Amino acid sequence: MDQIKALRAETGAGVMDCRQALTEADGDIEQARLVLREKGIATASKRADRATGQGLIHSYIHGGRIGVLVDLRCETDFVAKTEPFKELAHDIAMQIASMNPAGVSADDMPGDADADAVALLDQEFIKDGSQTINDRINDVIASIGERIEVARFTRYEMGE
Repeated sequence: MDQIKALRAETGAGVMDCRQALTEADGDIEQARLVLREKGIATASKRADRATGQGLIHSYIHGGRIGVLVDLRCETDFVAKTEPFKELAHDIAMQIASMNPAGVSADDMPGDADADAVALLDQEFIKDGSQTINDRINDVIASIGERIEVARFTRYEMGE
């Protein structure tokens, strides 16, 4: 029961999902975390065709020199008001301020983008190098149960 509580607290997944993941992983919490992540990716792909008409625009200022606006979308206004969604918006804005991506996804990259430029969704997450931004979004999708997408972003820097 303690393992279920720990896994639930860490992932935000439901009790039954945590129990099933631990059963599949023979009690190994690391393996159970991977099982839950795979289920989250499957859940995210099932929701890929849903409309994202709600969300929020999050602003972030870093050191008074870099500013970011990120338009993060979801399906309902209820989800847009939740802490996990707001935290995700903040994490993405910090990522943009830090890494200066040229576009949201590989399809959105401008033609004049640097050959070494990496799209936002494919970048290594600055708070956890074992994840990409897309992985982080899929984790929140798995715990919230709605489609989430980065619609667009703008980054400003003093002197540019």
